[in-house]
Amino acid sequence: MRTALIIAILLFAFAPTAQAENPTPYSGTVTIETQKSFGAYVKKLLASISANKMGVVAHACADCGAKNIGITISGNRVIMIFHPRFAVRMLNASIAAGIEAPVRLYVTENTDGSARLTYRKPSHIFGAYKVKDLDVMAEELDAVIAKIITESRG
Repeated sequence: MRTALIIAILLFAFAPTAQAENPTPYSGTVTIETQKSFGAYVKKLLASISANKMGVVAHACADCGAKNIGITISGNRVIMIFHPRFAVRMLNASIAAGIEAPVRLYVTENTDGSARLTYRKPSHIFGAYKVKDLDVMAEELDAVIAKIITESRG
């Protein structure tokens, strides 16, 4: 019994401490509480993306995948957007920066059913490359993304 107690104390003493998650570990991360229901917000966001002549490159649906295996989780989507007009400019400025495209918009469902949007500003994503033409393109893309988000919240 004494050996078990000593082992338990040692395990507790040397166990790693839990750390709180950092919800925005990268600079340039923006999080917006939309005040809209998750489903309604996703629809408005997709319509705004289209209206602003950006393309949905991919739409990952974690809650859909979970449902397919019989598990229910809160709404969780990654909507990846870009457009060839930006892709060509990006690649002309920096082939290495190609790994950063498309821009990801992460929509999650809060416990009250409302949607939260999180994304990284293109100026921060592409700014790490220190290429002037890439910076100019990224600032234009920042404006497009901001417009999409403004319209999707209206």
